[in-house]
Amino acid sequence: MPVPAPHAQDVILETAPAIVQPADLDASKLTTTLASVLKPVPLGSELQFGHNMTDHILFVSYDPVQGWSAPEIRPYGPIAFDPASSCFQLATSAFEGMKAYMGPDGEVRLFRPERNLARLARSAARVALPPFNPDELLKLIKALVLLEKRWIPTERGHSLYIRPMIVGTRATMGVVASDSAFLWVMCAPTGPYFRGGVRPLSLLAIGETVRAWPGGTGEHKIAVNYGPTLKPQQAALDGGYDQTLWLFGDRITEAGVMNFFMALKRDDGGIDLYTPPLDGTILRGITRESILALAAAHPDRTILPGLASSVRIHPAERVLTMPELEGWLAEGRILEIFTVGTAVIVAPVGRIGYEGRQLYLPSYDGRLGPIGGALHTRITDIQDGRYEWEDWSVKCE
Repeated sequence: MPVPAPHAQDVILETAPAIVQPADLDASKLTTTLASVLKPVPLGSELQFGHNMTDHILFVSYDPVQGWSAPEIRPYGPIAFDPASSCFQLATSAFEGMKAYMGPDGEVRLFRPERNLARLARSAARVALPPFNPDELLKLIKALVLLEKRWIPTERGHSLYIRPMIVGTRATMGVVASDSAFLWVMCAPTGPYFRGGVRPLSLLAIGETVRAWPGGTGEHKIAVNYGPTLKPQQAALDGGYDQTLWLFGDRITEAGVMNFFMALKRDDGGIDLYTPPLDGTILRGITRESILALAAAHPDRTILPGLASSVRIHPAERVLTMPELEGWLAEGRILEIFTVGTAVIVAPVGRIGYEGRQLYLPSYDGRLGPIGGALHTRITDIQDGRYEWEDWSVKCE
């Protein structure tokens, strides 16, 4: 016999439970708790890099179910961690270095911040940390910087250093990816890299200890890349040098925590500007990227300060070796060697120690050479808002 159809009221429809996605980072949820007592702001002449933290810190946490918490700006102070957090055992930690500048017009600006935060996102992904929205983080950084505006030095060459960090907080001794994280941003005012004026750096070329290797993590700004460099750096200091020059075999990679550049004379009267290629062993420096772009723009799109429009610069990323450097130096082709980075911007190199020999480079009365000097001036003018260039200088509004 046929089975009678059920009445409508007897039918129970089952629906699949809604899938709740972890919340993304959302700057609109920002809350602010102001410090009850503000610290005195040190004079520019008293500043030591990374020593004088500002009054507040930006903090947000990630939970594998809930996602990113509501961001908060709160008084600067210690952060509580579970002792088993993966950042302590597995070095699941990524960070950035960027700066805020006070322009002559009183406006606060950041230099190419979207590039820093894109790099932070790549670095975090390399150590399997939870993803975040870089655009939302930039909004939060602007809010923090504006709150700490009184900490931004007004003297030329000074700035507010900004350190975003993201670390894994999964509490386990297992070797597994962290599904939870803390992200925070702290700030400290800073003066020029060279307190008594620019001076040439001395570098000790080191090949027996390597900073990075192909297929490794050298192109990312993660903690594990920096701790192992401290002992060789101390050895360089003990030997009378300022920094290490990291080699891979006889190939030049980086100088300390800075990118390496070399300017050479060409037979046609132009200038070759070389830097090692991004092969995975080189940090994708924002200043490095900017140097290459500005050098390529001269003289067709901009005239760099102090350089004639007849001077042609040919920037290129190529493998550089110590034997090549020695050969070009003997031939008189090297015009200057300089290093670049967020802290130093551009710094001249005057001497390199290599296999017991001292290689002395062209000197310009203790100052930057014509190429490095022109690029330093143009970048700092862009950072301060004195020169507009391709939206590199971003106002905090």
